[in-house]
Amino acid sequence: MRKVFNILNLINSPIELFNKVILSVVLLNVMGMIVVQAQTVTDFDGNLYNTVTIGTQTWMKENLKTTKYNDGTTIPNVTDNTAWAALTTGAYSDYNNTTANSDTYGRLYNWFTVDNNGPSKVVSNGGKNVCPIGWHVPSDDEWTTLTNFLGGLSIAGGKLKETGIMHWTTPNTDATNESNFTALPGGARDISSTFSFLWDGGNWWSSTGFSSTTAWSRYLGYNYAGVSRYLSNKPYGFSVRCVKDIITGITNPSTSSIEVYPNPVSGILNIKYKDENFETVSILNSLGLELTKEKAIMPILLIDFSKYASGLYFLKFIKSSGEISMVKIVNY
Repeated sequence: MRKVFNILNLINSPIELFNKVILSVVLLNVMGMIVVQAQTVTDFDGNLYNTVTIGTQTWMKENLKTTKYNDGTTIPNVTDNTAWAALTTGAYSDYNNTTANSDTYGRLYNWFTVDNNGPSKVVSNGGKNVCPIGWHVPSDDEWTTLTNFLGGLSIAGGKLKETGIMHWTTPNTDATNESNFTALPGGARDISSTFSFLWDGGNWWSSTGFSSTTAWSRYLGYNYAGVSRYLSNKPYGFSVRCVKDIITGITNPSTSSIEVYPNPVSGILNIKYKDENFETVSILNSLGLELTKEKAIMPILLIDFSKYASGLYFLKFIKSSGEISMVKIVNY
């Protein structure tokens, strides 16, 4: 750190002073002294979503609309009823196969699109992520964290639902939207491909499977204040909300499964793995855009940061189970 601050002390021009302030902010961020959060996020199609922080989590305030996974791969749009019911891989549809419905309520995705379970995700969707880079489909536990923070299943629904009856069927019981989550009733497409519940209820997938045919989901209804936790058939079409990856620095290498040094870095970064279950490591810029993705080479991977501009970066590590770990890196 002394080397960094000595460099900063040599900066005198107005432009260089501005850069000095920016780099100082980056360093403070890494040391955990300030928190900077983006207010919006964009998917691969260019759809822009507002976000909201609720407790320790940051969520999209709108239902997902993308037609692509975040690597640009197209998600099939299946309109035929028989074909939809027979799917065992990822797909989406617009409610009633009408694109205009998705403009407001988002698209409906089967569970295979959001599957992030190590043993099955490659078959379901090629191991891809439907959420923007730096975001993911919430697990069943992450949904529970949200509803617990809002007082439990019996009352959390009212705190999540958009107020009024512009989009919800009357009476939209106890809707306060005090969480600013702004839940909308996007309906569903069931296993026989019947569309239902638009305006009456919202269904959202978790990424957590339960059996070969079912997975956990959440439901909010127009006529009660609670949140229902259901096991739903995987071919159903439900809405998706994405939650931001939790970024944590590794501060105690002796107990961590990854050791990263030196940090800050000005050249070669060393990554030492203590867990053989890591599959890939990606470098993200400060906006969460993926710059490169490499295989997690055991036991030590060397990455040359000299080719990148000074600033804040993130390393994103993914295990075979789908578990994500992220580390902040300052390049100077």
